[in-house]
Amino acid sequence: MRSFKIVLALFFVLATVIAWAQEGNDQKELVQFSGLVLDGSDEQLYPVPYTNILVEGKSRGTYSDLKGFFSIVVEKGDVIVFSAIGYKTVEYVIPEDLEDDRYSIVQLMTQDVINLPETVIFPWPSRDHFKLEFLAMDVTPELQERAARNLANETLRRMRNDVRVDGNENADYYLRQQAREYYYIGQQPPMNIFNPVAWKKFFDAWKNGDFKNEEE
Repeated sequence: MRSFKIVLALFFVLATVIAWAQEGNDQKELVQFSGLVLDGSDEQLYPVPYTNILVEGKSRGTYSDLKGFFSIVVEKGDVIVFSAIGYKTVEYVIPEDLEDDRYSIVQLMTQDVINLPETVIFPWPSRDHFKLEFLAMDVTPELQERAARNLANETLRRMRNDVRVDGNENADYYLRQQAREYYYIGQQPPMNIFNPVAWKKFFDAWKNGDFKNEEE
């Protein structure tokens, strides 16, 4: 019974040593792979952000940051694929004879731009045909009335009031307001009651009946 326990203990020790040795060999195959992805199309190098870095055949990878830096754990002999929009795809093979567990490179990417031919679309085959069709167009009284109605001041004013401003217009308005406040920071802003331009706008609005329209 005692000899059986000794044999069992030796078996567990041997299994632990084998597992530790195998784990050590696996750890030796792993490499901390890092580096920079730069645009090498010309002499001036600059980073290529958000480059896709994929380990081929293993469905895992990473991407570079804003400065083009990346870092990923790979194995010796892995094929690393670098791809980015507007650049040619590049493959890099991790050397199998590495003695260190860290490896760094500077990967250069080449721009891959495809210039499409210019395409100009005309409703007519040529400008001469357009002139002929335009001169031959019959403008009926109904079309003239519709055009006059669409270009009336009331219609244009209503469209200006009904159409909402987009994000760019809101941002421009906010920046103008901030610039106006910063311009008079630390001092009293001028009062429009002494501004002749403001008085002129007031009288023009009074003549045009803007206040009357608002009351109605």
